[in-house]
Amino acid sequence: MDKLDIKLWTLASKGQIVPDRSLLKTPEQIEMIKKSAALNTAVLDHVAAHIHAGMSTAEIDKLVYDFTTEHGGIPAPLNYEGFPKSVCTSINNVIPSEHEILIDGDIINVDVSTILNGYFSDASRMFTIGEVSPEAERIVRVTKECVELGLKAAKPWGHLGDIAYAINSHAQENGYSVVEEIGGHGIGLEFHEEPFVSYVTPKGSEMVLVPGMMFTIEPMINTGTWEIDTDMETGWAHKTLDGGLSCQYEHQFVITKDGPVILTSQGEEGTY
Repeated sequence: MDKLDIKLWTLASKGQIVPDRSLLKTPEQIEMIKKSAALNTAVLDHVAAHIHAGMSTAEIDKLVYDFTTEHGGIPAPLNYEGFPKSVCTSINNVIPSEHEILIDGDIINVDVSTILNGYFSDASRMFTIGEVSPEAERIVRVTKECVELGLKAAKPWGHLGDIAYAINSHAQENGYSVVEEIGGHGIGLEFHEEPFVSYVTPKGSEMVLVPGMMFTIEPMINTGTWEIDTDMETGWAHKTLDGGLSCQYEHQFVITKDGPVILTSQGEEGTY
């Protein structure tokens, strides 16, 4: 066993949850995944340059599909577990929103996932359309803060629960709730890998954060109850149970010995 194997074995023998070595990305794999993430960021930048009131979610889907394929990539969501679109767009309280037209006052999450040369990337951004309400502006801001705090808590040899605690604490301090069923996930060699990243578990709990682990942070923050109503026929269509606003940002990053390195850019703030 090398030094890392010994350290993982020692932690496991003390009852800690440690990742399988297969979840730790090699430097070569990380470089290839970075290229996928760069294209994923470019897709979101392309959406940012074109999104506007009066645009349909179908038009956003076409923007994503055309740009991704023209640059050698494949939209990862397309036909994944029956999902019929190239992108997941969520307006106000509906996840995802289908065949809808953006209007002034909407907030929309655009979740883009890309396969490039067999490597996977995933990130989402919030867009505010026209003049939004103070309530909408506030939840967008606080959700982004939650992700930033989660990233700061993602320290090597810490725990996934440290991320959850930072996110859930900030959301609750601002009067919001965190959806329990929806979390982040490992990514890179597959679209969804282990571990599942919860945002409602205690500090110091869950899997140890080992250099080489790669996953997303993507908390879904609600203005009211955390509960969502799921379309049991498809399994991927959700609405907030009380009709309140829902907001989500997503970053993909890798744990290094010096801390988390973000692979996906959020771009410029703005109103669209």
